[in-house]
Amino acid sequence: MIRGTLFYLVGASGSGKDSLLEGCRKRLPAQLRCCVAHRYITRSADAGGENHIHLSESEFQLREQLGLFVMNWYSHGYHYGIGNEIDIWLDSGANVLVNGSREYLSRAMTMYDELVPVLIDVDSDTLRKRLTVRGRETAEEIEHRLTRHQQMIARMPECTLRICNEGALEDGVQALLDVIHKHGVHSQTSDTTAKPDRSGPNRKALPL
Repeated sequence: MIRGTLFYLVGASGSGKDSLLEGCRKRLPAQLRCCVAHRYITRSADAGGENHIHLSESEFQLREQLGLFVMNWYSHGYHYGIGNEIDIWLDSGANVLVNGSREYLSRAMTMYDELVPVLIDVDSDTLRKRLTVRGRETAEEIEHRLTRHQQMIARMPECTLRICNEGALEDGVQALLDVIHKHGVHSQTSDTTAKPDRSGPNRKALPL
């Protein structure tokens, strides 16, 4: 059986990535054969943002020691993990949608040759307005985020797919669904011997 496609989403804070993922959960048709992976985070479940699974620091460390994460990283005071259940999903031929870390992308690409990076992009003015309305950061901190966003875009691999999320949420969700439809394994021919066109090195396990 052909392994599924791993869609690895990245985007700056304020790009609307969480909203797109939630909208995608609600609209994913069965024929796309796509599962949205929950992230395991040491941030409280009622802190807002994405629909994640909250773990205490000790729970997270235990799962890490037991090898239950295929990816994990530390950012902005919290631990983030992607469970090894996604390997079972990919092996079964399902496509998988992951909310990834920009800093972890290069490592993830060495682990999964079926990984497709997807950048949720907005222009600097739109991003600045969204962050200002959110009211969590000072003007200086917002400008720092904008600089990091431009640096991230410059470092993205050439194979990255881009979704512009500056308009209506429904348009962004549809664009994401279109990417899954076009690049997921379901779009391959019925010949099970055919290999999907993937970029990147052969998959190999790395210690976490």
